[in-house]
Amino acid sequence: MDMSAAEIKRAASAQPHPSSPSAEPNGSEILVRCLQAENVKFLWGYPGGAVLYIYDALYKQDTIEHVLVRHEQAAIHAADGYARATGNVGVALVTSGPGVTNAITGIATAYMDSIPMVIITGQVPTPAIGLDAFQECDTVGITRPIVKHNFLVKDVRDLATTLKKAFHIARTGRPGPVVVDIPKDVSQKTTAFHYPQSVEMRSYNPVRKGHGGQIRKAVQLLLAAKRPYIYTGGGVVLGNAAAELRELVNLLGYPCTNTLMGLGSFPASDPKFLGMLGMHGTYEANMTMQSCDVLLAVGARFDDRVIGNPKHFASVERKIVHIDIDPSSISKRVKVDIPIVGDVKDVLQELIAQVREAQARPDVQALSAWWGQINEWRKRECLSYKGSADVIKPQSVVEKLWELTKDRDTYITSDVGQHQMWAAQYYRFDEPRRWINSGGLGTMGVGLPYAMGIKLAKPDADVFCITGEGSIQMCIQELSTCLQYKTPVKIVSLNNRYLGMVRQWQELDYGGRYSHSYMDALPNFVKLAEAYGHVGLLVEKPSDVEPALREAIRLKDRTVFLDVRTDPTENVWPMVQAGKGISEMLLGSEDL
Repeated sequence: MDMSAAEIKRAASAQPHPSSPSAEPNGSEILVRCLQAENVKFLWGYPGGAVLYIYDALYKQDTIEHVLVRHEQAAIHAADGYARATGNVGVALVTSGPGVTNAITGIATAYMDSIPMVIITGQVPTPAIGLDAFQECDTVGITRPIVKHNFLVKDVRDLATTLKKAFHIARTGRPGPVVVDIPKDVSQKTTAFHYPQSVEMRSYNPVRKGHGGQIRKAVQLLLAAKRPYIYTGGGVVLGNAAAELRELVNLLGYPCTNTLMGLGSFPASDPKFLGMLGMHGTYEANMTMQSCDVLLAVGARFDDRVIGNPKHFASVERKIVHIDIDPSSISKRVKVDIPIVGDVKDVLQELIAQVREAQARPDVQALSAWWGQINEWRKRECLSYKGSADVIKPQSVVEKLWELTKDRDTYITSDVGQHQMWAAQYYRFDEPRRWINSGGLGTMGVGLPYAMGIKLAKPDADVFCITGEGSIQMCIQELSTCLQYKTPVKIVSLNNRYLGMVRQWQELDYGGRYSHSYMDALPNFVKLAEAYGHVGLLVEKPSDVEPALREAIRLKDRTVFLDVRTDPTENVWPMVQAGKGISEMLLGSEDL
């Protein structure tokens, strides 16, 4: 009689092991105990020679669920998505050499968006390091530019303390990924186990409390403003400061905008929200940014996709208050007047307290005139588009998805490209950590692994991946992982048969020379989904969009792939072209 995998594992676990409970644990067992001490519930990974002792230790426990992905890149992305949705540290495990190099894209993606992660990497035995051993690479050297910190553990006695440091560094200050490289012999050797309750590092002491004097100056400036604006980024989400942001905006009555990474930190349904700003931001958000006299920047970094040309941005005189936990992010691209280094949640709490205590109040007359100007900009209705009864407009798909899920517990992931921008523009996020995408690195292929990681953490929620026919093929093999680990996500592929954002730029900036941006050979996605054991739906007519989305929602326990054939000529508007200023927007093809 054939035994199932679970039965085989139970039978093997029942056999006596060479080491008794009183024996010193080996490095692999110490690693598992450290992860348990950190309350790690999920671990995404892929085995290989250098980590087999670790996998053996995982086999002997049942508190951490290991998820076997189909590619190491997806392991990092899935742990990343889990971290973004929950705020917990995401943990992944890969082997040495190609296991590490396959993970690089995922690590860099997490680093660019400041995501708390610990990545465990296998390494060849310590005597073989530097000798070009089989599946050896310089993990510390390769990952140094794309991690918050990394460690090579050469002595098993240092392993537990190193892991404590890794988790502490990953989740405190400005979060980020930390790599712990463990040689195979270190994972095999034994020592006494002690996991420290806390760690202190002389060279690492991130500031939490903002400078009181700077906060007082900021309050004075904000209350004296005639044309104020509150600009917030991913730092508000990562710092769990959405409640404080909302309290401050409502207290002052000032207009507010979010970056791509900050969506949901202030409700899109609130009239004080002007929409996302930046390259594909709303007309009113960008015009307000360029015309304000006092700007409060919270957990944002004035990146190129937000402010456009720095010289153009600086051409208008304004006072800037910048709150960020990372001092290196302040005045990095834009010179600010009042820098405040500290945890955004703590600083906003103090800012709110001082506003309430202040005798001054916002200038009601000036604020009314400012809102009048903003409402004039709003009349441009920059996100309007022409519908069609014959061809599916991608914007309408996102709008319909929002209508059907806005009152449900829903998480939206995306890949990168036009579909990402349409999701950001037309899905109206009212809560933080519901919009999961790669903002800094712009990584194609993240959407499906992100969704898998979120679905494990939030099994009762609806998890939709909005993607394109190009991006989804980057990690499409993870459909197999979805089946094995029962993570029934919903994939909405806006299939326009182009690498859409590349095609758009080629149309606008390269004379319509569509060099290698058209997909000449695409799989039958419906049959492909079915081959992986899932449900595939082809959507070709506008009238079929809503029924297909409803069917995907109804099939709660199945992964559903919607191949939605959309208008191949549709572009993302508004758009700020490279080198242009934030207020120099194209609102449509008529502006060309």
